[in-house]
Amino acid sequence: MKAACLASEVQSSLATDRKGPKVSPGSLYLLTVDPGDFGAPDFGEVIRTPGRHGCHVYLPAPVPPRPELDAETVLVLSEADRALGRLAGAGRHLPDPNVLILPYVTREALASSRIEGTQASLSDVLDVQARGVQATGDVGEVVNYIRGLRRGLDLLDELPVCMRLLREVHEVLLEDVRGAERRRGEIRTSQNWIGPAGATIETATFVPPPPDTLGKLLGEFETYLHSEPGLPPLAHCAMAHYQFETIHPFLDGNGRLGRLLIVFLLRSWDLLPEPLLYLSAWFETHRTEYYERLQAVRERGEVEEWLRFFLRGVAVQAKDALDRAERLSDIREMYRRRVTASRARLGEVVDLLVENPVVTAKRVSEALAVTPQSAMNYIRSLQELGMLTEIDPIPGRAKRWVAHEIYEVIDAGS
Repeated sequence: MKAACLASEVQSSLATDRKGPKVSPGSLYLLTVDPGDFGAPDFGEVIRTPGRHGCHVYLPAPVPPRPELDAETVLVLSEADRALGRLAGAGRHLPDPNVLILPYVTREALASSRIEGTQASLSDVLDVQARGVQATGDVGEVVNYIRGLRRGLDLLDELPVCMRLLREVHEVLLEDVRGAERRRGEIRTSQNWIGPAGATIETATFVPPPPDTLGKLLGEFETYLHSEPGLPPLAHCAMAHYQFETIHPFLDGNGRLGRLLIVFLLRSWDLLPEPLLYLSAWFETHRTEYYERLQAVRERGEVEEWLRFFLRGVAVQAKDALDRAERLSDIREMYRRRVTASRARLGEVVDLLVENPVVTAKRVSEALAVTPQSAMNYIRSLQELGMLTEIDPIPGRAKRWVAHEIYEVIDAGS
């Protein structure tokens, strides 16, 4: 039985912090904050905090439980449901879906981290993973995203999606990377704000609610996650993401964690048998509209427009995920057939290539529990079959090989 998550856990971290406001970096809103712009009281209001250094902040209302869905939104929802259903069906029939999960997780981590301003490439991340070395800088943020996603999925075996789970994932996200000093795993106790580089709280484009309101807001948020809102699950998920991003409960990492929240909800609500759908690529491609749609809900209550944007993303990314799954499965089966008459364990190396098409002898040796010489023999055999190509060596680094056909499927559209 899943343990209960209590909102009271949040309250314990809300002691007053006198260190002053901190910037929440990595987000870009294109709209200027003006209290007069916010005319949607069903979703929240702008208030001024008391005291000499008071400022205007946005105080969200609880998510309206039953926003009406117009005909256009229902049509888009139907398309998203069908696309997600096809992906779910494929996930149940894949010969080994676990082999295909890591490529999807890696793509999601890259796209989500790029939204926050990181510059890591797919080849950078795959290379670090293949060599088994400590990731730093931008690559470290992407690797932490992958670790955080895995941590959250593991926690779903014992917890519902709740703040306790999100706090543990947040701690992983910021470990030993930019923002690590910003209270990993702890709800903020000082005011943050969002805006372009160099923005002050006076020139910020969005100022989330003050810290002394977070206990109540996050308690209501958890209640919403586990309520029966009278909305289809995908719309419920869209509104949960909106509310989390609006509350902005941490000093850093809110964007990444809010996008992971979508993955956790889809898995927790059994909408997908495996975590194969990720929306960060959609949000990255349409980054300006993504932020504008969130802000338009706050300012003008344009919830239908936000839902349609979110649902179109589900439909597009579900179709993309299904196509990649089929192509990766086809390559895997083709490779495995070609090595059947050769060394039996070459099929296991093929599975390693689907997980990460960059390979080293050390990686094969450790994964298959064989000697380095046996690992090298397997790699040479796949190279002779045209499945692997040696990468130009870098002084001081071990030799690496890449399965180009697999890499191109993972990288397409990045």
